[in-house]
Amino acid sequence: MPMDALCLSAVLRETEGAVVGGRIDKIHQPSRDEILLHIRGQGGPCRLLLSANPSRARIQLTALPRENPAQPPMFCMLLRKYLAGGKILALRQPPMERLAELVIEGTNEMGDKVPRRLILEAMGRRTNLILLDGEDRIVDCLRRAGGDLTQARPLLPGMFYQYPEAQAGKLDPRTLTQEAFQALADSAGDTPADRFLLDHFLGLSPLLARELAFEAFGETDAPVGRDPAGLYARLARLLTQVEEGKTTPTLLVREGSPVDVSFRPILQYGPTTESRSCQTFGALLDQFYQEKETAERVRQKGQDFLKTLNHARERLVRKMALQEKELADTAHRERDRMYGDLITANLYRMTKGERVLQAENYYDPEGGTIDIPLDPRKSPQQNAAQYYKKYTKAKTAEAMLTLQLEKGVKEKEYLDSVLDAVSRAEGDRDLEEIRQELVETGYLRRRAKAKDRMKRPATKPLEFRSSAGLRISVGRNNLQNDRLTTKLAGKYDYWLHTQKIHGAHVILWAEGQRPDDQSLHEAACLAAWFSQGREGKKVPVDYTPVKYVKKPAGARPGMVVYTTYQTAYVDPDPTLAERLKA
Repeated sequence: MPMDALCLSAVLRETEGAVVGGRIDKIHQPSRDEILLHIRGQGGPCRLLLSANPSRARIQLTALPRENPAQPPMFCMLLRKYLAGGKILALRQPPMERLAELVIEGTNEMGDKVPRRLILEAMGRRTNLILLDGEDRIVDCLRRAGGDLTQARPLLPGMFYQYPEAQAGKLDPRTLTQEAFQALADSAGDTPADRFLLDHFLGLSPLLARELAFEAFGETDAPVGRDPAGLYARLARLLTQVEEGKTTPTLLVREGSPVDVSFRPILQYGPTTESRSCQTFGALLDQFYQEKETAERVRQKGQDFLKTLNHARERLVRKMALQEKELADTAHRERDRMYGDLITANLYRMTKGERVLQAENYYDPEGGTIDIPLDPRKSPQQNAAQYYKKYTKAKTAEAMLTLQLEKGVKEKEYLDSVLDAVSRAEGDRDLEEIRQELVETGYLRRRAKAKDRMKRPATKPLEFRSSAGLRISVGRNNLQNDRLTTKLAGKYDYWLHTQKIHGAHVILWAEGQRPDDQSLHEAACLAAWFSQGREGKKVPVDYTPVKYVKKPAGARPGMVVYTTYQTAYVDPDPTLAERLKA
């Protein structure tokens, strides 16, 4: 659900104790819409994320590492100038509003202490992050609004900041008496209870309004007039629980995938949706948004070469379809050779100008006759030569097309493997290595600017520890797969890969001994999870000592052949990677 005012209040209560009184050590902007504050708090260091993404606006404590761009954006530099080293004095929320304010004590050019405010407006498409000076003037915004100063609320540097106007006609439910609530419900008639709550009160999301209606009436679309007193009682109890901090970070899971978050269990969906409690709101939001944000970052930052990859793959598929059609046409070559032989055998009774030769087919076991089309403009010898030429051409075409199709299949497999690596990329460095691979294989041009050609340190493979303590390494892309398998792994370590499914190379470091069955099983599960088969069941994973794995000369990155292997069928486990992470 979007972070409504009540959910925001619950998150801020948890966050306040960790950040208030702390000092801002570092400020990063990992993506266009995110600011990450590294804070030395009273309870130890922590990281505070402020996301101004319209679809994922929030403020939270986060434990997830985020990769920073090589060059910090201008807004990040501005925040460093005004807020770095500052002390957080307060974290507050205007009543029933989706706003969070950080009050920070910084210093000006003269060294004097001055208060500043960093405000997150988590309001859908108008979500913004705004820095104010000590006089409530706007220093700058993540998104400036109001080139036309006649609009209702311009947001430009130098202007005085004003809170957004409250939604017209909506009331603060905390100040409403039961009598006033009853009067509103009487005037609403047969309006569904959830729609009534959304239309009349501030701070409620559609999910929360439906849940209150479900608690009061046993269904989400019941009319408010059925029992307004019961609905009011449940709303008042909810507000009291939030005020007293009696909230539970809850992840809603449907068919194994997270679908929503809340600050309390949600029952309206019945047994189809599970409410899982989390220890903290920070852990809840990390878990819910991690996969979505990773996919979004990859889509944005890898968009240029993803387009190139997809176009190359589409061209290759079209080319292979034409080659397969041409190969099918070569199936008639034996008929052409037979026609040439029969014409040659009947030259003595043929004359130029004939259109059809009716001859005995001595290739037919039953001795029947056959009609052979002729070109009347050519002599009998020339007609025979024409059929022999077609036969020779088709025979050569078959050999060449078969070879080209084999190359095409390998090329398509390689492109699919790169697309799989892109889908598993976790940051700029992963994408940069994939870009470098595509440059080396000729799909992308080398960057012209010197600063764009600067080499970054190569990323390391993903590292895990089996239950028995054995190290497990997982390649992030084809270049890493090659390094792991052909350079780093010893010949008695174990290599694992999904069978006929694109995925990562996995190395189980056996340390010169036969690994235990549990470690092999866990390594196989990781191989299945870091592959295109992660959504399947009973995924086949081949495993063998590295000495049986070879890279053919001239093969594309990540392509190997292997022998003397065994196959395990495992179910990908989304929690195993977290449990075994080194």
